[in-house]
Amino acid sequence: MRIDLHAHSTASDGTDTPAQLMAAAAAAGVDVVALTDHDTTTGWDEAVGSLPAGLRLIRGAEFSCVAPDGRGGRVSVHLLGYLFDPDSSTIVAEQARLRDEWRARLHTMATRMAADGLPVDPDAVLGGLPPDAPAGRPHLAQALVSAGVVGTVDEAFHRFLNFGGRYYLDRADTDVRTAIRMVRDADGVAVLAHPMARRRGPVIEHAVIAELARQGLAGVEVDHPDHADADRAALRDLAGELDLVITGSSDYHGTNKAVSLGQQTTEPESLERIEQLATRSRVAMVSS
Repeated sequence: MRIDLHAHSTASDGTDTPAQLMAAAAAAGVDVVALTDHDTTTGWDEAVGSLPAGLRLIRGAEFSCVAPDGRGGRVSVHLLGYLFDPDSSTIVAEQARLRDEWRARLHTMATRMAADGLPVDPDAVLGGLPPDAPAGRPHLAQALVSAGVVGTVDEAFHRFLNFGGRYYLDRADTDVRTAIRMVRDADGVAVLAHPMARRRGPVIEHAVIAELARQGLAGVEVDHPDHADADRAALRDLAGELDLVITGSSDYHGTNKAVSLGQQTTEPESLERIEQLATRSRVAMVSS
């Protein structure tokens, strides 16, 4: 069984609509796919309504967070939430705040680029997005590709948009401990996404992951295209020590990234454990 627990659609910063994503997953021979758009669940209904026969959908989202780095500072991290209640008032409010934050940030970044002579129109970039979609750096990167400034989204990030670059701006993201509580309170399961993706910027120390596990983190994404082999091995050992669920995922974004659905996968036992944890949470809520 091929299980991919991290994929994005046009509801955030992917290039496939939710329906196209479901069709692409089936065509790629994936048996289970998770829709995990950034800070939104707006793609869930379309994905459910277009689900091909034989393909299972795990509904989720990727939360934009900030965490202690273990070295006295703070660093950007992402948290995957699975099988949570999308009507949770806390999650709905925080996702709306984050989407507003993303749009303001992107407009400022684009304005600075335009002021430096780059052919980027801030209003056009935002105007081309659905009203409820988070506005992320990939949208700005795609604008640079369309304008012929760069050849690929990866080149746009490397030259202009990566952490520490001239146009990079921080965001007021959710504290990761708060996000873990939100997901758990909404009967979901929290898994730390690509924690050792070093080419994206600074990463957290293993001691921070251990602390998050004590606060309710249920799993860690180990097999990811941006993880080096040595980091995968170290994360796998850490997850074993902490009794965390180990997942693997493509982090598919359509043509915005050079990865394919099912490029990295999750073991069936790990998915079963995620579903069991979500079920226990719902049962506990009913019992209380």
